Amino acid sequence: MIITTAVAILPGIAQRLKIPSAVLEILFGLLIGGGLLGLEIGGHWLPFLAELGFLMLMFLAGAEVDFWALKRESARGILLYLSVFGVTLSLALAAAIIFGWSLFLGLSLATSSLAVVLSCLKDRGIVRSPLGQSILVSATLGDFLTFFSITLYILVVRYGATLRLLAPLAVFGFFGLMLWSIKQWVWWNPDKAALLLGRTEASELGVRFCLAVLFVLVGLSQLVGLEPVLGAFLGGTVLSLIFRERRLLEEKISALAYGFLTPFFFIHIGAEVDLKGLLHREALLAFVGLWFISFLVKLIPAQLLRLKGFGLREVAAAGVLLSARLSLLIAAATIGVKEGLIPGETRDALVLLALVSSFLSPALFRRLLNRGRLQELVKGH
Repeated sequence: MIITTAVAILPGIAQRLKIPSAVLEILFGLLIGGGLLGLEIGGHWLPFLAELGFLMLMFLAGAEVDFWALKRESARGILLYLSVFGVTLSLALAAAIIFGWSLFLGLSLATSSLAVVLSCLKDRGIVRSPLGQSILVSATLGDFLTFFSITLYILVVRYGATLRLLAPLAVFGFFGLMLWSIKQWVWWNPDKAALLLGRTEASELGVRFCLAVLFVLVGLSQLVGLEPVLGAFLGGTVLSLIFRERRLLEEKISALAYGFLTPFFFIHIGAEVDLKGLLHREALLAFVGLWFISFLVKLIPAQLLRLKGFGLREVAAAGVLLSARLSLLIAAATIGVKEGLIPGETRDALVLLALVSSFLSPALFRRLLNRGRLQELVKGH
């Protein structure tokens, strides 16, 4: 009863505080779990709903990937953004090797939070400006490539250099066939496709379609021995790749996910974090070092954006905002623990990193781009 009540009221509080609701949900999980109050959460219902929420979260993460923004970029621009990602990944892996961390931890540090980035850019009114688009494309490409790098790493660790590495080809092949089939159907049946995207009706065909795509790809991923979240992520990219004007359908799916399922996932994550262990002096010092490295691996590569004509202050702001992490980092940490690639203590540190960066990075971004500079960016656009 306590948890379901919290699911209902926390989003409203988060909105008034102007912070992501996921942050409050994780903090609530910390409060009721082993970290502070130490309440025992019995039964299987919370883990079950949390797992469903996790799949929906990854579906929406795939839907957030703006492939249309990538299509608008020139080949030279895409190469520049790939270079930004390449330097980010190289620095993150180098840091993991130097400090004796798991390579999986290094891969996880290459993530950003596309949702936090987009929300902050919209809040500042520069999402359509050249700087806003550069930040958005960098986050989009970075998250997409990082997720598949993590998937490949898990496969290599699990199976080694064997033919089992070809298992994803079955998923990608089916994904390509599904994508082609849906595109053909949309092309030849635009009126019916419009029903999926726009009109509100009792049967909610669009929502059913999205859930069908989600669970078909999740089931196929499990059949070939992949993480179900890969299928969920690919399911979301179907929505992003095919339907350009998908706002209403995405709002319906988001209402189901963020209004009901994903809060249980974030509360469950918070309840599993050992906050008392993180508050030890050695753990706090290690966390500060982790945060500093996670900040640098985004700030340094962002300097490449100066090749697009941005000033030092603008590229610094871009690097700061790209260092914001939330859902995808928590998802990576959850997968890492399940696969035995990182211990629970590292997962807890990554969850805390996601919380801190989702607060701090947008705040620093706003300080770097003051009102006067924002007006120049908007006028330049």
